[in-house]
Amino acid sequence: MSVYCITGANRGLGLEFARQIASASPSKTTLALTRSLSSDLADLNKVSNSNTHILECDTGNLQSIKAFTSSAAKALNGKKIDFLINNAGINSAPEQTSLSIGPEDLDEQIRVNVLGPAKTVEYLLAADLLSPDARIVNMTSGLGSMAVSLSITPRKCATYSISKAALNALTVQQSGDLREKLGEGCVVVCMDPGWVKTRMGGEGAVLEAEESIGGILECVHGLGEGDNGRFFTYTGKEVPW
Repeated sequence: MSVYCITGANRGLGLEFARQIASASPSKTTLALTRSLSSDLADLNKVSNSNTHILECDTGNLQSIKAFTSSAAKALNGKKIDFLINNAGINSAPEQTSLSIGPEDLDEQIRVNVLGPAKTVEYLLAADLLSPDARIVNMTSGLGSMAVSLSITPRKCATYSISKAALNALTVQQSGDLREKLGEGCVVVCMDPGWVKTRMGGEGAVLEAEESIGGILECVHGLGEGDNGRFFTYTGKEVPW
């Protein structure tokens, strides 16, 4: 049975990933990661089943990611991760433009949105916890697309947009590097979930989480080797860089 690992699983899109995976096949193993086990996990506990392991992993903290790999190894007991969903992310300064970037805000978003997924993959690989046919899904945004951003007037969420563009570039790099380590069966993609009604999505969001995540899972489950390094939206349509 497949093994899933979801970062940022205690709310929003991550919680919906955990819910849909657990309800679709209770026998599948899921590592549901949360920044802190002291967080409010009531909603995550509601959607979890006996094969869900709730583990602590703050993807903005390298020591926390390292500690997580040890916890994951114990929970998996010899199994390997087939689907890694790098979902955790922040948009801490949506009001900033390219003319008002806060250096600390940009640093934080790069640390969480880019370095976090990079090190999560790196440490899981080093611990030999990734399947040779692993699907690595980096949750990005349409705002990380140069083409999409150019079509939006006025531009918005500058620091977030920059960090997600960097995540897209990371995806391309990982798509080559992981194949050298794991083999040709490994596939790395970035996914735009659309503008979803979550706390991060904010007022005005138009898409229900159930529809977005359902579409993403359908796309991810259908990925082939030729999709490595590509950028998709939740509908399965390819997004221009």
